[in-house]
Amino acid sequence: MSTTGTATRTRRERPKPLRLSDAAAGRLRDIMEKAEGRYAGVRVGVTNGGCAGMSYTMEYAEDARPLDEVVDDKGVRLFIDPKAILFLLGTEMDFVKDKLAARFVFNNPNQTAACGCGESVSIQPAQAE
Repeated sequence: MSTTGTATRTRRERPKPLRLSDAAAGRLRDIMEKAEGRYAGVRVGVTNGGCAGMSYTMEYAEDARPLDEVVDDKGVRLFIDPKAILFLLGTEMDFVKDKLAARFVFNNPNQTAACGCGESVSIQPAQAE
C-alpha cells in the first residue's frame, strides 16, 4: 500500500539583507520615539555618487513602497530599497560615538573601498554562494 501525501516542511527564515547592532537599534528607537509616530520606520539604500562611486542613504519612511524589503530587527522597522538589496546583503549597521562625532556606520562585506572623507564607498553586488 502506497501513500501519497505532501510532507509539511518548515520554511527556513530568509536571511535579513541588513541587520542592526544593539547600538544602532537603540539609537534608531530613540530617533523614532522623538518622531512621535509620524513615520513607519527608516528607509535604507545606496545611491550613485561621491568620489568612490556610491553612498549609503537613510531617511524617514512614512510607509512601504512597492517592492521594498521590510526588515524588523530589534524593535526597529527598516525599509530596504529593492535596488540596494544586492549591495547590502550581509551588512550590519552600527552606531559609533567618538570624541568629535556620532554616526551610523555600515559594516558591509561587499564594500571594496571608501574615499578618504568617508562619504562614499565602492560596493560590489553580493555573489551567490
